[in-house]
Amino acid sequence: MKLLADLSYDELKEKMLSIGEKPFRAEQIYLGVMQGKEIEEISTLSASLKQNLVEEGYAATGMKIFRSFRSKIDDTVKFLYSLWDGDMVEGVFMRYKYGNTLCVSTQVGCRMNCAFCASGLNGLKRNLSAGEILGQVILANAFDGGDLKNRKVTNIVLMGSGEPLDNYENVVKFLRLVNEEKGLNVSYRNISLSTCGLLEKFDLFIEEDLPVTMTFSLHAARDEVRSKIMPVNKKYAVSDVIAAAKRYFEKTKRRVVFEYSLIKGVNDGEKDAAALIEKVKGFPCIVNLIVLNYVKERGLEGTSRKDAYRFQGLLEKGGVEATVRRTMGADIEGACGQLRAKYQD
Repeated sequence: MKLLADLSYDELKEKMLSIGEKPFRAEQIYLGVMQGKEIEEISTLSASLKQNLVEEGYAATGMKIFRSFRSKIDDTVKFLYSLWDGDMVEGVFMRYKYGNTLCVSTQVGCRMNCAFCASGLNGLKRNLSAGEILGQVILANAFDGGDLKNRKVTNIVLMGSGEPLDNYENVVKFLRLVNEEKGLNVSYRNISLSTCGLLEKFDLFIEEDLPVTMTFSLHAARDEVRSKIMPVNKKYAVSDVIAAAKRYFEKTKRRVVFEYSLIKGVNDGEKDAAALIEKVKGFPCIVNLIVLNYVKERGLEGTSRKDAYRFQGLLEKGGVEATVRRTMGADIEGACGQLRAKYQD
């Protein structure tokens, strides 16, 4: 299936000219798609143009919200999106004082196979196109009553299912699409991209000049521990990831974030804190400590919140800034991968 959401505004103009339509049709289509409308719902289009697009195999985003789950605790919304090919991905809409954040997926499944994550339980099925990643934002924005003038999605994190840099070209195009002035116009500075450390792709990304916030999924500061829970560490060691983070700061002057999921008895001891302090002290970064969501298929137990704050105290005493991430959507299976596995069959 071909997706209109995969096309930038300029690409849509070229498409209209190629089929003998006036350039203004591109704006009508573009604005309709950005508002979450299907082709047949864009009332400004002629019936013949709608038919032409459908006959060429086009859809708007190629997805819909299959189910939504609203937390009774904090009003977080978990989305289960159904894709044009029958598969599913997840997203999470979270409300904060500074705005609303949408966590998006970049792949159906994941091949990184981290020991604590539900996304990779069945491996990688396929990459999402740029328009499919954008479609998650479009539909979530419309779901909460937003439009292009009054966006409900103000911030985006690429931390859902999949490793963003493993889907490099589509992710880079998505970032440019979601930033387009005529469209959703989300500032790069309101976007966070998380990577477990595919460093060859990361060094390419630095040259894209897209000043997003970089978040590195570290989760352990000792190689012997990280290699057990994150197979990628066998190729890109802890020191390599931290060196890459420093290169990003030197290039952009933007502080980076290290994600650290605390796993009971695995990476939450004093030795682990000391190793992390040694690796990042003196570097302008922040460590985001996460109380692990339990995934029954993985069997790893998260550290208690009490011990998470203890670990935070050790880091701060050692001169490293750290926060404990607020748990969002705990009553709606907020961790990516859990809902898809439950509903896919």
